[in-house]
Order: sequence, then structure tokens, then C-alpha cells
Amino acid sequence: MKRALGVISGTSMDGIDVALVTTDGRDRVTRGPGRVMPYDPGIREELLAFLADPQRAETEPLTDLEDRVTAMFVEAVRQYLAELRINPGDIDLVGLHGQTIWHRPEKRFTRQLGSGAAMAKALDIPVVDAFRQADVQAGGQGAPLVPLYHAALATSLDKPLIVLNLGGVANITYLDGETIIACDTGPASALIDDRMLEIYGLPYDDGGRVAASGRINEAILAQLLADPFFPLPTPKSLDRQHFHRLAHAVDGLSPQDAIATLTAFTIEATCKVLEHLPRAPCRWLVTGGGRKNTAMMAGFAKRLGVPVEPVETVGWDGDALEAECFGYLAVRATEGLPLSLPTTTGVPEAMPGGILHRP
Repeated sequence: MKRALGVISGTSMDGIDVALVTTDGRDRVTRGPGRVMPYDPGIREELLAFLADPQRAETEPLTDLEDRVTAMFVEAVRQYLAELRINPGDIDLVGLHGQTIWHRPEKRFTRQLGSGAAMAKALDIPVVDAFRQADVQAGGQGAPLVPLYHAALATSLDKPLIVLNLGGVANITYLDGETIIACDTGPASALIDDRMLEIYGLPYDDGGRVAASGRINEAILAQLLADPFFPLPTPKSLDRQHFHRLAHAVDGLSPQDAIATLTAFTIEATCKVLEHLPRAPCRWLVTGGGRKNTAMMAGFAKRLGVPVEPVETVGWDGDALEAECFGYLAVRATEGLPLSLPTTTGVPEAMPGGILHRP
């Protein structure tokens, strides 16, 4: 059993998630505390501007930017350890996912900013990074990587079960006996958050109140759902920017109707994944920031007709789950165990990954 910290910043860039797990990298997991640490607003602004031309990630070294992102992650870990009074020497491993800035599996390319080597030196703790690279280079989608962790946590739960992650992009893990299927499903909060910031100067639709006050434009919703991504079979993955070109379809609507329509888009886009699954799930467990959007959760429950509940219902921490996952995967990486499967990323065979950096 190893004590590992997982560190990740999601596509929404609203904080750095840090969490502790003690695990053998298989089916033994003890979850420790999770925290959301501050994201440097200047770096966030620079990264959001960078996303206007993210193809630079394929050709430019971005050394200065990566150094600053790495330092931000290092400081987040130090703050976490200090706040919880954990001795750094008691941590065996850090799993650094980093900040995704360009994900193009069709080009066999993915890039996350954050240097594991520099972090290991700064913290004097071994660090695993580059979790997605081996999968993508072997022809997989490189995402999502949480399914094996979901499966480890859900061994005693009734199935078929879906774990739905509503971050910037939505993804699911479908569990039924030995079957594990995963994929990105479409937008989650990214389009809504960006429009809220543009219209109201607010980072998100708190509780879904704006969406609840608006009307869904069914014609525009149908236009959004016509994207060719949805009929593609699983597994499949998305970049945060994939649907941004479509978001302009709501430009002519009132602010409330625009947010209501984008929220409905997330719900309907996610439900389209049912067309690609062997059996309808008896329950959906929801993680990620979207689970706090009351309008969205109510919309899912009405649309699906089965329990749709935050993961806290079964004792998990939805704010820490992804960070926990990368602590868990870091341990798997050091054991040479697979991080992804053909049914989760489309990789040709069960694929180990990650790169270990020692101080």
C-alpha cells in the first residue's frame, strides 16, 4: 500500500484539485482528504487566451509558461500538506495530471502543462506524469482515464451503473459486471461557464438559477445535437474547444434562454450515449461541478427516469474524485498495471503508462 497525492486542474481551470489516497493500485483504496487549491488568476487568463490558438502547443516549447504552471502546482501541494499537517516524507508518490492545453488523439498528440521532473525536485517526492501519452501514441483516445478508479470504488454497488463526470467536458464510466465502457459524451459546464462570464461576469450559473429562468429553444437545440460527434461509437474523446464553434448558435437568444438552451444541450448530448451502451443503467452517480447545478440535475432525472444522484450519496467526494484517481493511477503506473483499456479509450490493448520522475 502506498500513500499517493493526485494533482489535477480540469478544463474549466477553476482550481487545482489535490487529494490523498492509500492504495495497492488494484481494488484496495482508502480515500484521504481532498482540497481545491487556488488557481493563479494571471496564469488562468493567459491559458484561456492561449486556447484561442492552441495548435501552438504542437510546435512551441512554452518553457516559461510551463515553468509557471509547474510552480503553481508545486505551491498547491505545499499548501495542501501544510494545511492538513502532513509530513512530505510520509507521501510515497505524487500523480501530476497537469493542465491539458491541446488534445488531438486523431493526430496521436496530447499535451498537459506541468513538469513531473521539476515537481519531484521541488518537493523531494517521486512524481508520475504523462498519463495520457502512451495511450494516445498507441492509437487510443487518451481519455477518460478515471474508469478503472471508478470500478475499484464501485465493486459493491448495484449495476449496470453510470458514473457521470460533469466538468468542462462530460464523460461517463459504464459498469456492468466485468464490463467497463467509457467515453466523453459532449459538453458539460464549459459552454455555460464561458457564456455566463461573457454575459454576467460570473464564473458559472450558481445552482442553475439562470437556466431555470429561461426557455429552451428547441430548434437551436436540435441544431447543436446534429454535430457528427454524437453518432460515433464508444470510446471517443473531446477537446474542451470542440463545441465552441457551435455555441454561437445561441447568440440571438436572451441571456436566460441562451443558458437554458446550453444546459439542455449538455443533458441531451449526455443522454445520447445510451444509444451506444449494452443495457440501460439503473442508476447514475454524478461527479464534477455540474452536480451542484440544480436545474441540470433535475433535467437529467426527468429525462432519464432513474435515480440521478451526486456521488456523495454513496460516500464519495465529487470535488476530489479526479484528483484521487491520479494518485491511484500513479501507483498503478509504478506497478506496470494498465491505466486504460480498449473499451475505455479505444487503445488496441490494455495499456500501462505514465513516467516516473525521482527527486
